[in-house]
Amino acid sequence: MNYPFEYRKLSEALYDALTEDTFYMTMEGSVYGGSGQRREAMLRYYDYSMKEACKYGRLYRPNGKAFGASIWTKPVSGELSKQMADEKRAFLKIHMGDASLAKYAQIIGGMAEQTETVVPPNSWYLSIVGIAPPFQGRGLGGTLIRPILDETDEMSLYTYLETFTPRNMSFYRRLGFQEAGAFDEPGVNARYWVMIREPF
Repeated sequence: MNYPFEYRKLSEALYDALTEDTFYMTMEGSVYGGSGQRREAMLRYYDYSMKEACKYGRLYRPNGKAFGASIWTKPVSGELSKQMADEKRAFLKIHMGDASLAKYAQIIGGMAEQTETVVPPNSWYLSIVGIAPPFQGRGLGGTLIRPILDETDEMSLYTYLETFTPRNMSFYRRLGFQEAGAFDEPGVNARYWVMIREPF
């Protein structure tokens, strides 16, 4: 089935930025087909995530440029939470396949249970952030995140993220995030860290 891309260039930037991330490697590996089909499925995943953020959270990209983006989810509950989950399941089943849907449900279900134990209610979630490799090392990472942190500070809201990549933690610390817990995730056979930022 054809997929209607809205953010193809940004999806490619995120794909290239996150090729070594354990979660996305696992999701890509769950897609049936050759390397080209798996890559295309992940491009769809990133594009869908950006559309989802526009609907239920925030998508931030500096001045509309396509070198990277940050994708945020706001707290949702009740019918809105169910709608969001149903739409995500439908996307995964149609555009990535049953195996990817099952793997996603396994991983996210387990992580959500752990994260709930350390994250304050009503926190905004930084679900995805990435910069295309040619633009890395230029100090641009903060430009993808700080504008949203300024907003959450004004509203006195906490923010949080999860990372499977220890070397990224110093970057997040410079933005005010601190480790709140470390958990093993059997779905990807790796450890991840939850980092929380108090509003300034």
